[in-house]
Amino acid sequence: MALYSEKVMDHFRNPRNVGVIEDADGVGEVGNAKCGDIMKIYLKIKDGIIEDVKFETFGCGSAIASSSMATEMIKGKRVEDAMELTNKAVAEALDGLPAHKLHCSVLAEEAIKSALKDYYDKNGIAYDEKQFPDCEHCEHCDK
Repeated sequence: MALYSEKVMDHFRNPRNVGVIEDADGVGEVGNAKCGDIMKIYLKIKDGIIEDVKFETFGCGSAIASSSMATEMIKGKRVEDAMELTNKAVAEALDGLPAHKLHCSVLAEEAIKSALKDYYDKNGIAYDEKQFPDCEHCEHCDK
């Protein structure tokens, strides 16, 4: 059995939505040098719909594939629906990740939520702080 699924390899070799949105409505960055993976997500939102999403990821193939898949999963969705995206859903959409690479799907979820939090903050939209990760104390990076 291969270590990585065909979907992981496809999203690594042909990542979707790579780049920067200069006038992004929300930007989120997570990860740290200790982990070796850093993800930055840019959102363009109109009338509560994510019209465009881009990412920049410094990391391994699983991190790039997770970023690519996660952006595909929220593009065109309502902000509220994007908030429901989980790392489990990202990993499943990639047909699985090796156990030691699951943190990459966690980072993708956290990066999207960080960008959504930035959007809420910029627009004065109230939210429950518990919906968002405490990225300064990520479980997988504190080890």
